Amino acid sequence: MQDNLSAHPEGHRGGDSTQLNWLRAAVLGANDGIVSVAAVIVGVVGAAASVDFILTAGIAALVGGALSMAVGEYVSVSTQRDTEKALLQKERFELDNYPEQEFEELADIYQKKGLSSETAHVVARELTAKDAFAAHVDAELGIDPRDLTNPWHAAYASAASFLVGGLIPLAMVFAPENIRIVAIFAGVLIALAITGSVSAYVGGANKTTATVRNLAGGALAMLITFGVGKLFGIVGL
Repeated sequence: MQDNLSAHPEGHRGGDSTQLNWLRAAVLGANDGIVSVAAVIVGVVGAAASVDFILTAGIAALVGGALSMAVGEYVSVSTQRDTEKALLQKERFELDNYPEQEFEELADIYQKKGLSSETAHVVARELTAKDAFAAHVDAELGIDPRDLTNPWHAAYASAASFLVGGLIPLAMVFAPENIRIVAIFAGVLIALAITGSVSAYVGGANKTTATVRNLAGGALAMLITFGVGKLFGIVGL
């Protein structure tokens, strides 16, 4: 029996869930930077061949996108953090003022998960004796009060990952004019294949499906913006 247990392959990702969330956010931020900046650049390439114009548009997209990501992430995480803090305060108030009712509520949660009434009360009693507040916020809210996300960290991480991703298509602008658009498409698709594969690994999803989906989305975005740029360049708008 022991040999069978030892041979059993562990299918879950190890490590801290917060670290996995940060890695996932960084990969998605880089992916955003790659697609967003590439879409702007190929759109301008479709309308004009001037490197100055292309670089100006690319840098503007890079900086604007990074700032937008940072602000959006800061606001989103701040709102989430404020909500979590309010829920934690409410739970502490209820524990201080209605301990019996809260104990029964905790036991009821474990009963609904499949434990018998007697076992659920034993579990609730032992958890309450150790740390009633931690037991309740974990079972009822799924929140770790010691590990609330920092909005500033989220903002920095999003901006940095966007910048790193966006630099890839921007660097392709310096390719010779006759192969510039091919270089941009090739560089972006290679980068998207990597981020798609990494995001699938982090999330435990199918790598092939995630990578193909990522490539298709990025390629479609670039084709559409290139077509729009060509159209605007032809009509002279």
